[in-house]
Amino acid sequence: MSLLIGILTFVLIITSLFLVLVVLMQRAKTDGGMGAAMGGGSMESTFGAETSNVLSGATIKAAIAFFVISFTLYLAHIYQSKHHKAADSRLPTVSAPATPPAPQPATPQPGDPQKP
Repeated sequence: MSLLIGILTFVLIITSLFLVLVVLMQRAKTDGGMGAAMGGGSMESTFGAETSNVLSGATIKAAIAFFVISFTLYLAHIYQSKHHKAADSRLPTVSAPATPPAPQPATPQPGDPQKP
């Protein structure tokens, strides 16, 4: 299970980096800003006039992948913690049955009437 969590964590990091880069590459509504500096102009020459649609679609798909992988990791951690605690909280085995303590003789208290 921990191998699967490690792989999903790596995929989540890669998806996060891709999501950040795609968001930074998008052109702002005013056609300036960080999108032009991060390659927004070269994206237009590569994909043509539909660059904003391609980047918007990639952003949506990356965001969906991010949330699905995050939720899957959350469930995997819950599953792992519940099964790990269940193994540690087992009752100990007892090799011999416990014997009840021997009854103590009643000692008379001062002021109690004595029995004949």
